[in-house]
Amino acid sequence: FAAVEAGMTVSAACIAFRVSRRWYYRWRPRWEAGGRAGLIDRSSRPLRSPQRLSMAQEEAIAELRRRTGRGADFLAPLLGLPASTVHRVIRRQGLLRQRIDRVRVIRYEFSEPGAMLHADTKKLGRIVGGPGHRIHGDHSLQRHRQVGWEVMHMLIDDATRLVYAEILCDEKARTAALFLVRGVRWFRAQGIKPDRVLTDNGNPYRSKAWRRVCRMAGLRHRRTRPYHPQTNGKAERWIQTALRECLYLEVFHESAQRHEGLRRFVRWYNDHRPHRALKGLSPSARLTQLQAA
Repeated sequence: FAAVEAGMTVSAACIAFRVSRRWYYRWRPRWEAGGRAGLIDRSSRPLRSPQRLSMAQEEAIAELRRRTGRGADFLAPLLGLPASTVHRVIRRQGLLRQRIDRVRVIRYEFSEPGAMLHADTKKLGRIVGGPGHRIHGDHSLQRHRQVGWEVMHMLIDDATRLVYAEILCDEKARTAALFLVRGVRWFRAQGIKPDRVLTDNGNPYRSKAWRRVCRMAGLRHRRTRPYHPQTNGKAERWIQTALRECLYLEVFHESAQRHEGLRRFVRWYNDHRPHRALKGLSPSARLTQLQAA
């Protein structure tokens, strides 16, 4: 363009710079409008995007992500948006979790209901005199309360992800063994005959009481290798789900309220909550599917 302005003909300039006359005339308006800066590559983003989410919608997605910690598959139905759209917003807002490089885990799943139950526990601070620091954020208010602990015991079926859980006063051998008795009865009432139970190497699971109940119920007891909690990953994962979606989400003013909250959550989880590992089915629907097959 500078050569033409200096007196060279358009044809001669195009031959010298090895471009076509069509290219010259297509780009000349940008040269005339902005000089050399006008030739810099521009964004190909359209001037109008009628389907683009509004700022308010993006803020709503970001707020739900921060508040619940859930991913696009869970948030999309709540917002009436495609999961891919919600995922793009989460990524754009920088709210994706950082992936940690781990040793590759060999995943497994039993095809028969009851073929393997996973058992585990989770300690929970007893609630006395109102919500704890997870709600009000002030650790100093509970520094000297010493109200003690409760323990959530749970059993999850490997094939269907059906769960039986209770919050009990401790994790002693007798407490865990009696919980197993009630859990086995509950699974049998659902039409599932438990065959094996997998636990870690905690004291209640190495006790005579636990072994006695397993023997009476016809259960084969399996334990994970030391320092390999991923072997019992389905139980570990369910505990995190229960904490995130119920026990650490709802506001409980006393332990009895939390006990009832867990019972409600377990019913909802078993009967209604879509499960990604089950291709969107609830555990109850998965049980019905396997029993029909």
